[in-house]
Amino acid sequence: MTCKTALITGAAKRIGKSIAMHMAKNGFSIAIHYNSSKNDAISLQTDLVNKYPEQKFKIFKSDLNSAQDTDRLIDKVLLHFEKIDVLINNASVFDPGVIQETSVKLFQDQMNVNLLAPFILSRDYAMNSESGLIINLLDTRIASYSNLYAAYSLSKVGLAHLTKMAALEFAPKIRVNGIAPGATLPPVDKGEEYLQRLAEKTPMKISGGIEPILQSLDYILANQNLTGQILYCDGGEQLL
Repeated sequence: MTCKTALITGAAKRIGKSIAMHMAKNGFSIAIHYNSSKNDAISLQTDLVNKYPEQKFKIFKSDLNSAQDTDRLIDKVLLHFEKIDVLINNASVFDPGVIQETSVKLFQDQMNVNLLAPFILSRDYAMNSESGLIINLLDTRIASYSNLYAAYSLSKVGLAHLTKMAALEFAPKIRVNGIAPGATLPPVDKGEEYLQRLAEKTPMKISGGIEPILQSLDYILANQNLTGQILYCDGGEQLL
């Protein structure tokens, strides 16, 4: 049995973990990237190996805040997998701060992980692939000028632009698309009611959770004529 392979950054926890489990359920082998969450990565790997013994699951450590470390990740994965069919740039850092509160270090950290790392990985993926698909996890904030997470928002705006630029350059062999969710999972110190309060401020007033992201992912995977697109699954928040 030959399985397609997906490399998912930040796959050990939260949205990345849900994506990894969903992709595995749909027959993919998974290259599980992590940085500091080794135990979570091993736990996910063990769970997936037990559920899907005919597929392959390997973990890969890489600090996406380091360009040098990031530059080695695609090569490391290709030592264990024949090819990477799908690259999902999911990993991100999300730190608050209006412009006047944003230090140079905070700005650089957001840019390194959220924009430079996907740039490097997309470049290296394209250079090592005859065909494939890149999916970038964005944020509905790219459509607004909210400054509460200024550096984070700017990094995601850059990633949205990279999505379209790469789609143009890498076509026809590689498709590149983005998914821009709204509030998806509550912070670790808050419950589901927190998401519902946020949802009440959107046109649809629905707390979507992870499912809209997975549905958008499935649509991108299935539609071979889709490239350079950003799917907003945010309950209409980008319209406000």
